[in-house]
Amino acid sequence: MSSAYADMCQCRNDRGLSSILYKLLKNEGQNLPQEQQTPASASRSPGQDCPCKSKRKIVLKCPHISCAAASAVLAKTLTFIKNVPCFQALPCCDQLILLRRCWAPLLVLGLAQDKVDFETMETSEPSILHTILTNGPPNVQEESGHQHSPSAAEIQTIQRFLLKCWSLDISPKEYAYLKGILLFNPELPGLHCMEYIQSLQQEARQALKEYVKTIYTQDQTRFFNLIIALSMLRSICAGVIVELFFRPTGNINIEDKLLDMLCVHSKAQATGKTSA
Repeated sequence: MSSAYADMCQCRNDRGLSSILYKLLKNEGQNLPQEQQTPASASRSPGQDCPCKSKRKIVLKCPHISCAAASAVLAKTLTFIKNVPCFQALPCCDQLILLRRCWAPLLVLGLAQDKVDFETMETSEPSILHTILTNGPPNVQEESGHQHSPSAAEIQTIQRFLLKCWSLDISPKEYAYLKGILLFNPELPGLHCMEYIQSLQQEARQALKEYVKTIYTQDQTRFFNLIIALSMLRSICAGVIVELFFRPTGNINIEDKLLDMLCVHSKAQATGKTSA
């Protein structure tokens, strides 16, 4: 095989095969409309971008190292939440809402605090033919669970946030206040104690402001820089964190970890009431 042929994009090499496979899978047979029988080469100009680029996904270069570090940070994050008395005082339903929506940004903040860096690389999705030959026909239910495969833009958002935090050299106390601001988010739908949660967030925000004002007397912009950095986490999706750091090891049932933590809280609270 010539090197020129080997370097050609696979979507160009396998056009005939992929079109036949498409007909078989879709059960269209010979009844395709005339416009769909046009050769693929005529439907795209030579200078047009290769569609393979849209199939690129991002994976960790060293998943065994990065995933272990992320799991350790998740454990520390849940321990932090568990030790916040104001959180324990909330109804279980509100605790679960806050945990479900806040664990991912809290985890990324924890990655910044623990100086956890990670490298990624691009990989391509296997072709439909390769998937069928190796794993059988695609499972619709399985595909629905892969809706948050990390893109380059999503990974760059996480890495930009980490770099921003490291450039600010955030102290442990500042990290604690930032976690409080993230955790007590009154904007989440379904909360029963929204006003109380809002007051907790304002309290954490005010405590951070006073701390920065006292310690960094010469830096008038530090508080605003911290808040701006925190706002970068709003665009980070929990599904992306699962796909990046937990799916490679099969440890993707974060929901169980959150529920286990709440069950432990509930049992501890019930025991305390009984003994009282």
